[in-house]
Amino acid sequence: MDQVTVVTGGSRGIGAAIVRRLARAGHAVALAYERAEAAAEGVAAEARAEGAACVAVRADVSDAGQVDALFDTARERLGPVTALVNNAGVTGPLGRFDETSLDVMRRVLDVNVMGTFICTRRAVREMSTRHGGGGGAIVTISSGAATLGSPGEYVHYAASKAAVDAMTIGLAKEVGPEGVRVNSVQPGMTVTDMHAAMGDPERPWRTPERVPMRRPGEPEEIAGAVAWLLSEEASYTTGAVLRVSGGL
Repeated sequence: MDQVTVVTGGSRGIGAAIVRRLARAGHAVALAYERAEAAAEGVAAEARAEGAACVAVRADVSDAGQVDALFDTARERLGPVTALVNNAGVTGPLGRFDETSLDVMRRVLDVNVMGTFICTRRAVREMSTRHGGGGGAIVTISSGAATLGSPGEYVHYAASKAAVDAMTIGLAKEVGPEGVRVNSVQPGMTVTDMHAAMGDPERPWRTPERVPMRRPGEPEEIAGAVAWLLSEEASYTTGAVLRVSGGL
């Protein structure tokens, strides 16, 4: 069966690395982005250079209508969707919980939790044998923060990622009999431009001694874990929360 994968937040960082890795593995990819059109089209061009079909689609994952349009476009342009990577996520500025605005908290929950729920629900409706699909796989990009809590940095973000890990475990049990595998990946400190957006571009290299491997991760290292979870080699793996954090 042809592999057609939707990747949200695919224009930069971990998401872009996932698109490139899946393209090399033979997936056709629908790359979703919210604002960075030029970057998204650049990543899509790189995927096509690997011989993969790839389309970039603007979509805010917290909007169910836009998510439906994303999946409809993927089906029309690439074929029936067989996999979803929930990578889109936001943090807001670094800071204490009691100093974080409610607007920031709500946006983080809207994107990281509701966005993941909305995309995942649509993916299940596409892939589950209960809905006439042929099965498939879902991987959500969580965070090591889900268990560490991230005090003084972004407790609200950590809580949002714990929520999607709970979804992963429960949904895997619910849709496993319907041919859909559901897993999540918890990256640790990874070198992306998200840190600059949070207000601390040097954050990945600060206090490396707290990571047993003494360095931050690279997006490609996270992408490799995602590609494995979507592959036939992981055919008996579901409900897993895979830590890729250098030991932290």
